[in-house]
Amino acid sequence: MKSHSAPSRPDIARIGQLGRAAACSAALLLGLTSASLHAKDAPRMAPVDAYLMDRAAEIALARSAAPESISKEATILVLTRKGYESAVKGTNGFVCYVGRGFGGAPDWPERWDPKILAAACDNPSAVPTMTALLKLRTALTLAGKTDAEVMDRIKTALRTREIPPLQAGAMCYMMSKNAYLSAQGDHNMAHVMFYVPARDGTTWGANLPGSPLIGGSYWYLLPGHEADVAVLPPISVFLLATSTYSDGTPIAPHAM
Repeated sequence: MKSHSAPSRPDIARIGQLGRAAACSAALLLGLTSASLHAKDAPRMAPVDAYLMDRAAEIALARSAAPESISKEATILVLTRKGYESAVKGTNGFVCYVGRGFGGAPDWPERWDPKILAAACDNPSAVPTMTALLKLRTALTLAGKTDAEVMDRIKTALRTREIPPLQAGAMCYMMSKNAYLSAQGDHNMAHVMFYVPARDGTTWGANLPGSPLIGGSYWYLLPGHEADVAVLPPISVFLLATSTYSDGTPIAPHAM
C-alpha cells in the first residue's frame, strides 16, 4: 500500500515513538523505518517470565489506556503463560489490555523486547476482530508456533469466520502516560487508532506532508509482503496523536 513509501524525517521520529503496536494491534507501524534503526534488536523471544507482569499492576496499566469514563467499565485482560485471560469483566463492551511486541506484526524488529508494554483499549466494534486477532496471535506465539504456523492459523480463523470481518467504526485508545511503545524517542506517544477495512490510506490523507495521521497495514510493517497481504482481509490502521494523556495531563510538544 502507499503508506509503505519512505516517510519524511519528522514522520520517522513520530513512528519511532509509537511502539503493536502495536499490537494493539497495535505495534503496528514502527517497522516502516525500523530496519535501519534497530540493527541490534533481539532475534528471538526471551523467556516467557520476562513478558509477565504483576497482575494488579497490569490491570492498572491496561485501564490507563483510555480515559476513566471508558476504562472503568471495560473488560480487562492480563497476559498469562498461555495467553490473555479476563481479569475483570466489564459492562460497556470495551476491552483493555497491555500488548506485548510479539502480539503485532511479525516483521517488527522490536517485537521481542520485553520492555514493550502497549496499554490499549479496543472499542466494542474492534473487539470481535482486532482483540480476537491479538489473543490468537499471542496464544500461538507463547505455544511456540512459528510465524508461518501463526499466519496459517489466522488465515483459517478468518476464512471460517471464527474471527469475523472487521466492523465499521472499530478503534482503539492508546493514551496511557506509562506505556512503553518503542525503544525510540520518548518511548511513548498518546494516540487513538482507527481500524479500517481498506488496503490504501489515500482517502484518509495518511502520511502526507502536514497530515496528523500516520497510516499503514495491520498485517506487515515493511515492504516485501505484498503476496501475503493480498490473500488477507484488508485492514489499515490510522493513528492520531492526542494532546493529553488518558488522565487529562497535557502532553509536552517534544513528547508528541
